[in-house]
Amino acid sequence: MRPAPRWALLSSGCAPILLVGSWTIAQVRQGPAYDPATDTLSVLASYGATSYWLMTGMLLALGTCYVATAHALRQAALPGRVALAGGGLSALALTLVPAPSSGGALEHGAVATVGVVLLALWPPLAAVRGGRPVPWGLRLDVSLAASALMFASALWFLAELQSARAPGTAERVVTFLQALWPFLVVLSCRRGITDRAPG
Repeated sequence: MRPAPRWALLSSGCAPILLVGSWTIAQVRQGPAYDPATDTLSVLASYGATSYWLMTGMLLALGTCYVATAHALRQAALPGRVALAGGGLSALALTLVPAPSSGGALEHGAVATVGVVLLALWPPLAAVRGGRPVPWGLRLDVSLAASALMFASALWFLAELQSARAPGTAERVVTFLQALWPFLVVLSCRRGITDRAPG
């Protein structure tokens, strides 16, 4: 099977850079009233926020990066590629249901939850099983560890939402992990670092 094309490094590598760059600029523009530790990213992307259009553009670009990377990862198992693309489509859908300027929104929360779950599930679904050599990023044991880390950080985010202590910090951790992993997988596929898949 052909390795991931060179442009996949761009589509996957841009995702974490766009994410961190956009929230950094947006929180500076929002001013001192915004606390990145306690306020979520949804506040920056809500109607009326100073950087609403910046964050909306970031979600569009981020979703496109995920979909393009899913298309490029030819070595990955199809269910994982579908889940990664689904996570990208969820990011695109978030632009249609932004959080209101105050209070919660069921539609926004539902779409965001679907996206987080799909992006946490895609690593083991993309893992290549069998005896042939595979890139380390597509090994089942490595993929399960990545997925477990993403789910753990997502549970931390939920706990922080309930306690209202540091949901902004927790959200940044889970979204960064989920944006970084596709790049690491593509990198492993491009460099040809292989091992034998367990089981």
